[in-house]
Amino acid sequence: MTPTATALAMLAVAFNAFAWGVAWWPFQRLNALGLHALWATALIYILAVIVLTVLKPRAWGSLIRHRGLWALCAASGVTNLAFNWGISIGDVVRVVLCFYLMPLWSLLLAWAWLGERPTRAAWAQILLALVGMLLVLSPWNGAFAKPIGLPEALGVLGGLSFAWTNLLLRRHAALPSEGRSMAMFTGGAFFSGLMALVLGGAGVVATPPAFAMSWAMLLLGLAVFYLAANMSLQYGAARLMPRVTALVLLSEVVFASVSSWLLGASALSWNVIAGGALVIGAAAVSGWVASNQDQKS
Repeated sequence: MTPTATALAMLAVAFNAFAWGVAWWPFQRLNALGLHALWATALIYILAVIVLTVLKPRAWGSLIRHRGLWALCAASGVTNLAFNWGISIGDVVRVVLCFYLMPLWSLLLAWAWLGERPTRAAWAQILLALVGMLLVLSPWNGAFAKPIGLPEALGVLGGLSFAWTNLLLRRHAALPSEGRSMAMFTGGAFFSGLMALVLGGAGVVATPPAFAMSWAMLLLGLAVFYLAANMSLQYGAARLMPRVTALVLLSEVVFASVSSWLLGASALSWNVIAGGALVIGAAAVSGWVASNQDQKS
């Protein structure tokens, strides 16, 4: 790819990171209105499936024909249920930190599945990004003063499945984009809905509240927002190395930290600023290296 094409792909992935970096607010708001994150996720993706079916009816045929997309359905479904649930019940920045152990999983999976042996520079960039995240979530803002619980476990699970999602997007980049989108939307609806039903039967998750415009309009807005975010991720992840995608997505840590500060949920301290700079720097260096490699190939 040309440097311009690489930059566009990175911007697309960064928009997806922004979408999920600020997702904590609407999901916590929906949770406060009585709509559990699992039900909210299922409903959001049901709406997305309906929209995609209307716009691209052939997407269903692509999903049915290509079995490789079934794995993408599962990976995306687990990612969404784990991340959305975690940020709705836990400390936002802690959950995002656990989620963004994802670059390590992405590096190891790309090595095992795609044969992309990590270089010393790759490990150095990953280390730089992880140091940045540790600074953002350092003891100066009390992040390590709390015990690890369900939200953090959901963050780790979501990060692992998201690394798998990114690799599958790259592996199946030649397949129709509407098929990949349908796989991801269907997975988000099915797995979250199934988990909500199972946990609802066990009395862990409350049934959805009676219809109200207060949560219905917020849900509709989220569906449109994440439809655009999904398309952006597909565009970028299909064109970038998994390691580059993973590092650019680390900017979600910055978006989550800043958004929580702007909405009065946290204070913007020096370690957040310094850590965010390291995260963004690692992503920029990774993109520059990838662009140079593409030009030489």
